[in-house]
Amino acid sequence: MRLLSPNTWSLRTRLMVGQVIMLMLVCVGVGITTEIALRHYLVGQLDTTVREAVHRSMVMSDHPPPDRPNRPRRQRPGPGPEFLDAPGQPSGLVTMVVRADGSVTAGALATDGSRVAVTDRARDQLKEAVPGAAPLSTDLDGKGSYRIAAEVNRQGETIIAGLPLSGVNSTMWRVLVTMVVVTLAALVAATTLGIAITRRALAPLTRVAATAREVANLPLDRGEVALPVRVPESNADPNTEVGQMGSALNRMLDHIGTALSTRQASETRVRQFVADASHELRTPLAAIRGYTELAHRHRDEVPEQVAHAMGRVESEAGRMTHLVEDLLLLARLDSGRPLDQEQIDLSQIAVDAVSDAHVAGPDHDWQIDLPDDPVLVTGDGARLHQVLVNLLANARVHTPPGTVVSVAVTVDGPQAVLTVTDDGPGIDRALIPEVFTRFARGDSSRSRNGGGTGLGLSIVDAVVRAHHGTITLRSEPGATEFVVRLPRSTANA
Repeated sequence: MRLLSPNTWSLRTRLMVGQVIMLMLVCVGVGITTEIALRHYLVGQLDTTVREAVHRSMVMSDHPPPDRPNRPRRQRPGPGPEFLDAPGQPSGLVTMVVRADGSVTAGALATDGSRVAVTDRARDQLKEAVPGAAPLSTDLDGKGSYRIAAEVNRQGETIIAGLPLSGVNSTMWRVLVTMVVVTLAALVAATTLGIAITRRALAPLTRVAATAREVANLPLDRGEVALPVRVPESNADPNTEVGQMGSALNRMLDHIGTALSTRQASETRVRQFVADASHELRTPLAAIRGYTELAHRHRDEVPEQVAHAMGRVESEAGRMTHLVEDLLLLARLDSGRPLDQEQIDLSQIAVDAVSDAHVAGPDHDWQIDLPDDPVLVTGDGARLHQVLVNLLANARVHTPPGTVVSVAVTVDGPQAVLTVTDDGPGIDRALIPEVFTRFARGDSSRSRNGGGTGLGLSIVDAVVRAHHGTITLRSEPGATEFVVRLPRSTANA
């Protein structure tokens, strides 16, 4: 049913349907006008013939031809007035004479020239003709449609004559059939020619649309995309509507290319700054941690407040070191540095990560579900371990004690699937699209027991994508699920 809706049609289809409908309406209008005008003309001619027949009948009734001794008067027996046998009377003529005394003589002229009778009802219908008035149409009983007229002769007799409309109707039908055939032929020819003309006229628009689709398929979100596609100059002529669209699209592509280049340059500078700053911060942080460790060894020799302060410095230096390492990892992944490529058993990584999580969060219920056979993937074991560690840490930090956290490793065709679920309070729907964004924080949606950098899930997303995998999130109160899909190693595919 949707295909029948004009809103779903292409512009080419709409133009073609519009042209065909317009041509059909024009042909129908011309046909109706022609039929009306032709019928009016033919009926007018027939009325003239009917009047002549009435006049001729009046003359013959007033002055019958004299009898000649050497030429007997020609008379054919039959009903109706004798002037039906007069020369020149048309076939199908119906006449009736109403005398002053009320007597009636009526008859008709058959196609073979003989006179035939008319029914009593037909006589009553003939009497509807008004003397001196314009001819009128009537359906004579047993005869069909007729045009009849009446006049009064010198003797006071009413002479009525009528001729059939069959000739007019037959002509009208032939003209109607001709108009229908011509209209259908015109519609077929116009449709065929219109398709060719419309296709040629809309070809530039099709090329503009193809350019727009090509741009739409480019991964513009990565910021490193050049825009080599442009609408050809032949389709960007500002003097035409399609050319104006093509020219506007080219200008828009120029603006998009400039914006992408500017954004890419800005992101490159930011990434380089983060990488450089993180690298430079490692040295002073290492020095700070070294001095705090040295001070920690001699904590008995310093006041208690100084020892406590040095402990806090050591703790914050550790947090800052962790943040710097995360930033360096993201910078390396952004720069496209290759990761280690070796066969990794996801089951072993899951066992190690869940064991560590159990030690870090003994107040949570940790569960694991592994297949009987190893699930091998090709990649960087340390980074994949970090993916699972970050997901488990996210579940531990943002859920209350007693939450059940489950880890499952399964196989789905050519993919290895790593699933982490918990029955905690869930993530706010408004935050779900941003959870993999750097420095995203979801404190308002889940309980919070400790600090975080907001980089954990962004690192997970970056590492998974670097391994040509995907990660998805589904969360509602009582059920939060992260699903990581990675290509399986060819060794067990």
